[in-house]
This record gives sequence, C-alpha cells and structure tokens, in this order.
Amino acid sequence: MTIIKTPEVTPLGGFSIASSDSPTMIETLKTRMEHGQTALFFANTNFIVKCQHLKETMNQPDTLIINDGIGLDIASWIVHRHSFIENLNGSDFLPQLFQSIQANARLFLVGAKPGIAARAAENLTKNHRITVVGARNGYDDMKDSKKLIQEINESKANIILVAMGNPYQEQWIINHRHDISASLLIGVGAFLDFLAGDKPRAPELIRRLRLEWFYRLCLEPSRLLKRYTIDIAVFLRLCLRQGKSLG
Repeated sequence: MTIIKTPEVTPLGGFSIASSDSPTMIETLKTRMEHGQTALFFANTNFIVKCQHLKETMNQPDTLIINDGIGLDIASWIVHRHSFIENLNGSDFLPQLFQSIQANARLFLVGAKPGIAARAAENLTKNHRITVVGARNGYDDMKDSKKLIQEINESKANIILVAMGNPYQEQWIINHRHDISASLLIGVGAFLDFLAGDKPRAPELIRRLRLEWFYRLCLEPSRLLKRYTIDIAVFLRLCLRQGKSLG
C-alpha cells in the first residue's frame, strides 16, 4: 500500500492551504495521480473571499489547495508569523507540472470565452508539446453537462483544466468530479487566457517583484479595482477572524 504524503498546511480564511516548493508539489501530484483522483485549487485573495461557502467540501484529503500571490504571504505572516515556502501561482507552476509529466499527460480544457480554450490548446501542443485531447468553451459548450462529461471521459483525459473564475470553476469541479474519470482536475482561472495570448503576462521584472497583480489592475481597472481594494479588506478580515482554525 502506497502512503501518499500530505504537504504541511497553513490555515487561512478557513481553508487548509498547502505549503510546499514546486518540485515537492509536482511529485506529490504525480503520486496522487497514480493512486486516485485529486482536485487542485489555487488560493489567491479572491478565492478566499468568493469560495467561503465551499470550505467544508474543499478541506478534504482528496483536495489540494495551494497558495497563489503575495496576499496569501501577507496574511500568513499576520496570522502565523511565517510566509509560504514558495509562491505557487498557476501561470508559472502548471507549465512546470505539465513538463514533468509530458509523456503521460492528456489534457482536456474547459471554460473561458469562445475560441480561448482552442487557442490555448494550440499553444500547449505546439510550444509545450503537451497532448490536448479536447477543448470546450465556458458558454454554449457547457450548457449540457452530461454530454460534456461524456466527451471528457471518452477522450481518456487524465487532467482537466477548468477556467471559469472563482467560485464557479470550483463549484463545477466539486459538482461533477465524481462523474469524471480523470485523475486530476484543476481550477485555473485566467490561465487559458494567458496561454491563448488573450491576456498578457506582466514583464519578468514585475513578476519577480511580485507586482503582477498591479500590472493586471492597470490593464483592467474596471474589472479588478474592487478585487484589489474592498475585497482585500474582506480577505484580511476573514483571515483574522478565522485565525489558525479551519471551517
């Protein structure tokens, strides 16, 4: 019997957030994929605020939540007096994961605006040499969930990327995961938009300074202003109220 080691966790906002470096988390996910199904979620400040009603369902052994962004580090320092081992944001971590399991990866992309998933699939196939066995947008293609799940299972995909934003992608994964045969389901937010070239990543220097959130705010102020002002205050209040407890 294989014992699957669970990474150390840092409770924040009622969620159990795994603290790990990229190589260790990749090996953890590879092991989990061999022995069952895992749902993987990236916790940024927006996730903590929008997914409060899903805490009980997410804080389970078959789910991993990992930290994404400087906001989580700030909150962790305030509550626990330590930061996370590494920032595991999806846009940087997922390409590393796919590269590590390249030969065995069969991806199915779900969500985003029409055309985005298809262009993201082209990027993954051409530039990353990852096998993509299906791509469906988050609009008309998702109206018939039963048909979509049948297509996913018939494709023999082992990794499903769901891009619908918080909390919709998390809720979709929770609602349908047990009908899907894939071993890894991941809520990826804007990751498909970046892959498709629809949204630009911040320059490398800005990413190193951990200011990508500010870069995105400058590009989409009307959409993101509330998230990075009012919702940040809500996020910090939730983390302080929950302290070191879960649920």
